[in-house]
Amino acid sequence: MGGGRGPSRKESSAAPFDAVIAAHADALTRQIERVRERLEPPADHRELRRFPTGEAARLIGITDAYLRQLILSDEALEPAKGPAGRRQFTLTQINDLRRRLARTRPGYLRHRRAGEHLQVLAVTNVKGRSGKTTAAAHLAQYLALQGFRVLAVDLDPQAALSGLFGCRPDLDVGVSQTLYGAVRRDGAERPLGEILRPTHFPGIDLVPGHLELMACEHGAMPESTVGRVAEALAGVSDEYDVVVVDCAPQLGVLTLGAICAATGLLVTVQPQMPDLAGMSGSLRMTADLLGAVREAGGELRHDFLRYLVTRYEPNDGPQTQIVGLLRALFGEQVMTHAVPLAPVIAEASACGRTLYEAGRDSFSRQAYDRAVEALDAVNAEIAGEIARAWGRAA
Repeated sequence: MGGGRGPSRKESSAAPFDAVIAAHADALTRQIERVRERLEPPADHRELRRFPTGEAARLIGITDAYLRQLILSDEALEPAKGPAGRRQFTLTQINDLRRRLARTRPGYLRHRRAGEHLQVLAVTNVKGRSGKTTAAAHLAQYLALQGFRVLAVDLDPQAALSGLFGCRPDLDVGVSQTLYGAVRRDGAERPLGEILRPTHFPGIDLVPGHLELMACEHGAMPESTVGRVAEALAGVSDEYDVVVVDCAPQLGVLTLGAICAATGLLVTVQPQMPDLAGMSGSLRMTADLLGAVREAGGELRHDFLRYLVTRYEPNDGPQTQIVGLLRALFGEQVMTHAVPLAPVIAEASACGRTLYEAGRDSFSRQAYDRAVEALDAVNAEIAGEIARAWGRAA
């Protein structure tokens, strides 16, 4: 008999791992689709909730009584009625009212005016699970609710932001249908205006994420790609007031391009010691890369830099100490308000929604109201920075 032993019958007939992994991927995709069909309608079937009279009036900046007066004076403004017979407004109707009121008082319309530059807000952190996408999604939707024209750009290959807007990257996004398609120079590039797509949330368009973004973030693109991000955004700048970019959790070419194109940098910080331990190195790396871009003649125009504390538990002593440390080090560049670690945010996200979209009827009203109040405070603070950058009163 030979000295060696050949593969067993079971081993020789086993499928190679590439085939096994491919089969697993197919099975998982089918299962995810079944779950999505139950929990999340496709993007083209999603619809933003309607807003009761009090909430609609608050968003516009008028009293309930004045809103009712406007409805009585114009039959075309009559909103639909809910199950209890109460008026409910779509965000499109709210924006129509803003435009009507702006005829005599321009302040009701939040659009940027002549001489005000496009605001590009890069939400960034080189560490995953820092609450970056949660912050970016709620910021984009808050600004749209306030009447801004918003472009949301997903630079994360995992595409969590895209999912919150009803986009299924594995099914809905093809080749060159991400920001990668607007910056590549191999004959397959496309203008950004052909890549972005409307969402079910009036006032927000989306540049979706997809795994193809890894071609940029893993260094397969030349350094000249960095400046192309700003060029791509400039091509659609007349259509928007604010661009919210959810950066990838690493300093790749596209992320650096977004940071260079940004007018505002929002660095998310989870108040945990492991997160702070790596923060110094990532900040140093960012500074070195931005410095290299500047020395090479790149134009950087940053209006503000803010550190946004996320996943914050105010009753947690060690977290409170870390936030105090950050404020002592960075002063007013640490935002006054923080994104809370709230179960209702996680519950909404699990259903493919943000809190702004889900509405208070879907949760414990007290818990919902507390979380939305905190998110509103964070996003109003950022809106104030935008106003100051434009030379308006915050």
